[in-house]
Amino acid sequence: MAKGYVAIILHAHLPYVRDLSPDGALEEDWLYEAIIETYVPLIKVLERLEAERLPVRLGVSLTPPLLNMLSDSVLMQRFKKRLDVLIEMAAEEVKRTKNSYPFSETAKLYQKILTDTKTRIDSSENYIISRFAHFQDVGLVEILASCATHGYLPLMDVVPESQRAQIKQGVREYRRFFGKDPLGFWLPECGFTPGVDKYLADESLRYFLTDTHGVLKADTRPRYANFAPIYTTNAVAAFGRDIESSKQVWSATEGYPGDFDYRDFYRDIGYDLDYEYLKPLLEPIGIRKMTGFKYYRITGKSDYKEPYVPEHARYKARLHAANFVFNREAQVRYLSSVMDRPPIIVAPYDAELFGHWWFEGPIFLEEVLRLTCKSPTLELVTPSDYLKKHPTNQVATPSSSSWGYNGYNEVWLERSNDWIYPHLHEASTRLNLLAKKNEPNLLKTRILNQAARELLLAQSSDWAFIMKTGTVSQYAVKRTKEHLRNFHDLLGLCDGAPVSLDKLQQLEERNAIFPEIDYRIFA
Repeated sequence: MAKGYVAIILHAHLPYVRDLSPDGALEEDWLYEAIIETYVPLIKVLERLEAERLPVRLGVSLTPPLLNMLSDSVLMQRFKKRLDVLIEMAAEEVKRTKNSYPFSETAKLYQKILTDTKTRIDSSENYIISRFAHFQDVGLVEILASCATHGYLPLMDVVPESQRAQIKQGVREYRRFFGKDPLGFWLPECGFTPGVDKYLADESLRYFLTDTHGVLKADTRPRYANFAPIYTTNAVAAFGRDIESSKQVWSATEGYPGDFDYRDFYRDIGYDLDYEYLKPLLEPIGIRKMTGFKYYRITGKSDYKEPYVPEHARYKARLHAANFVFNREAQVRYLSSVMDRPPIIVAPYDAELFGHWWFEGPIFLEEVLRLTCKSPTLELVTPSDYLKKHPTNQVATPSSSSWGYNGYNEVWLERSNDWIYPHLHEASTRLNLLAKKNEPNLLKTRILNQAARELLLAQSSDWAFIMKTGTVSQYAVKRTKEHLRNFHDLLGLCDGAPVSLDKLQQLEERNAIFPEIDYRIFA
């Protein structure tokens, strides 16, 4: 028998971006990049492991905004057009680099990735969602539910009905896409505050994840630290993130992704090559941007970069995977010697790290899963697997916490973004009062359902995060104000303002998330 368990959980999430203009929005590239660089590569990893019949168990959370975008015919048609442009550019890049090794090998690699992605996306409707549903059905993957729009729950407790609405709509979307009830729930940003577990219990959820100190600083000291779950008083299990496995991947100074042989994320032909040559990739907006064609490795801490050598990077990824598993084995051997039950190492990561930010991440992950399956010391599990094996656990209330900088709320509540919360709380209060009334009028119900969509979209933690990081902060401010303005305009219609069906229909088409929403989730 294995001495301990490893639970790897990947959190796949993107903010909801869908523009009605013919060419879409620049921010839709976030989705297209993640499909090519993360979601399809992860599917290929799981297909290979399934073919080997290895006892793989992997947790994956697919958030409702991501699921709604992946199933949106408008967005997916735009993605296919973008893919065609990228494939044409890949052919040009193969020609341009044919006499320049190792650039030629990297160009051929990109061409292969892009053509394979097109074949897969064209093969079936809702390809990515259906593949993950398959992996769940055959037992390789356990898909976790998450909040409706990735709302940051600790800062929503002024109007707790908003916390409940985020959770309830998230679970409803899970059922709509996967046809079953979820067992686990990904709290956005691992953000927990006491009381949230009551709403999770109301949806019959069995577990959630917190950052390490969420469990370690529980109101009762946990007997097994964060190497076993604790049950809240509402009988939902809290699993704490492992520090060591997190540091080895996430640390900017010690983490594997910073190795000098890995591909450099920031050096891209979109900023290096002649504008006229790149023009097809930069249309319709015509500004320089990331294209995904990158030919240099990290090299060092200076701006000087050496050419990327795919073969060297693949070797390093497998080496790092072996080191990761070796360290988990050593960790488990020690913990099992001081615990009266097998420890569980909980290793949650953003899915987009693997492939998008860290190009070699899928190679690393595949080798980690394969080596862990073959280890005599370790067993891959999901949190629900652990609860089946060890249903009796200590009862304690986790502390308020997150996996953000410094472990609490400051990423989502500081000088750049604190202005949003009075507006969000006011809107939540207004909708809560209206949701408590029985509204038989079909038109008003339709108006309030769209108002609920707008409020949920305004509550997305992505906007506050972007304002804090300063990357595309103007866009985040615009989206927050836009959804709040739409919300109040819609509620004005309920207060007797002239009803513009054109305006309502336009909002329903633009922000078409949650087709089966019921605004009474805010009651």
